[in-house]
Amino acid sequence: MASGNGSSPPTNGRNGAAKREIVLKVRQLTVAMGGKTILDKLDLDLFRGEILSIVGGSGTGKSVLLRAILGLVPIRSGSIEILGLDYMTAEPAERLRVDRRLGVLFQHGALFSSLTVLENVQLPMREHLRLSPRLMAELATLKLSLVGFPADAVNKMPSELSGGMTKRASLARALALDPEILFLDEPTSGLDPIGAGEFDELIETLRDTLGLSVIMITHDLDSLHRVCDRIAVLAERHVLVEGSLDVVLANEHPWVKSYFQGPRARAALKG
Repeated sequence: MASGNGSSPPTNGRNGAAKREIVLKVRQLTVAMGGKTILDKLDLDLFRGEILSIVGGSGTGKSVLLRAILGLVPIRSGSIEILGLDYMTAEPAERLRVDRRLGVLFQHGALFSSLTVLENVQLPMREHLRLSPRLMAELATLKLSLVGFPADAVNKMPSELSGGMTKRASLARALALDPEILFLDEPTSGLDPIGAGEFDELIETLRDTLGLSVIMITHDLDSLHRVCDRIAVLAERHVLVEGSLDVVLANEHPWVKSYFQGPRARAALKG
């Protein structure tokens, strides 16, 4: 990473060999909203096969960062390279080809309330692929099975789902086009500890079996401990420190110490 914080090389999984192919490169990113600078000259890298977590206090711009990378909010300056493409200067057709290789799970799922779970998962296929209705239904069912969604609930409406089922349905939709990079915005928020732990295990399993690169915004200290290869701490409008959990724990910044060494953090790390 450009910030040069002395982090250890990322791995393809926690026990894999070092693998430093960059699939997402953010340089000098500045984003302002309502006349207020949210992100200022931020640098960030995501390496192939890793799970990178973005953490930070409320209002530090974590979700803004994700949306800026995805082109959902305008940026003031900087560059974003995704899978080798300069995303900011690319032609629309080139950006669309990259977009098809990205999967996104938004914080509250963002399922369409008027569509069944199966129809929600089929939606990206309808937009980007030319498949028969039967094949789309089969593929959508396969994706739902892959994330552990109950087979007898695929025709339910989003309003009928529990929080955990909503997360899994949304994840299945994010995987609909077989993405290479998966973006997760607070994937375990609203889940009980058991459900959150199961979801963390699912993300790690999918990373390993599908070869995904994952960037995850989270407040969940247990998730950081269980599944993350690297952590990037967002504060003061940029990445303050990044690296393994050990690297972050050694940082002396007051907010980092409070967040990672406070009573809740110590309990999570002991667990």
